[in-house]
Amino acid sequence: MKQNINLPNCNQLAEKFSVKFPDLGVDDQNLLFWDEDVQFFKRGSVIYKEGDFAKGCFFLFSGILKVFKTGIEGKEQIIRFAKEGDLIGFRSVLSHERFCTSAKVIEDAVVCFIPSNVLTKLIQENSNFALQLMKVTCAELGEANSYITDIAQKTVRERLAEVLAQLEDTFGLNEEGTLKISLTREELANMVGTATESVIRLLSEFKSDKLIELNGRKIKILNSESLRKTGGLI
Repeated sequence: MKQNINLPNCNQLAEKFSVKFPDLGVDDQNLLFWDEDVQFFKRGSVIYKEGDFAKGCFFLFSGILKVFKTGIEGKEQIIRFAKEGDLIGFRSVLSHERFCTSAKVIEDAVVCFIPSNVLTKLIQENSNFALQLMKVTCAELGEANSYITDIAQKTVRERLAEVLAQLEDTFGLNEEGTLKISLTREELANMVGTATESVIRLLSEFKSDKLIELNGRKIKILNSESLRKTGGLI
């Protein structure tokens, strides 16, 4: 759903984009955002679907998205979360393939669409940007490799502890020590790669072990160090 209020202008988009991609000149920024296509999306909105033709990529100005694949019987497998400043969908654009994942809003988001020809032109004309984009791609592939290793070698308990620690690192905690991202038990289970019932049971165990506190979907981290030890991170 598009809103015509409180949407960022070209300069605001360029400023946020430059945090992760700093080597952009004025001409580069104008190429990306002069004819900006910016929309506001409510929680639950789908930005793109797996199998859609990739006509461009998406710059997340604010909010949180989950990027996932759909498996057997429609079950989601969450690949990662995107937060403000992230660029998503660009690999499908560069490979001239259909989107291999879907992206859905889990916290109200402002998203800017960047057409394929614009992204390709910027890569061709700015080698520093191309290198930065390559680094982002390598980092995402590294995360995917780590996930595959974890699925094969770690227990469900270890994987859940690791996921909670990663959410703390990515999104941080509020003043009360609660994760700033709020996920359903099913979404946590999709991240871990297990049944929802297993996540519910393990969260209760973590609570009994005084690693976390639970208040509905809110998770408060009580002992980050022990949680990371449980997850095999330290």
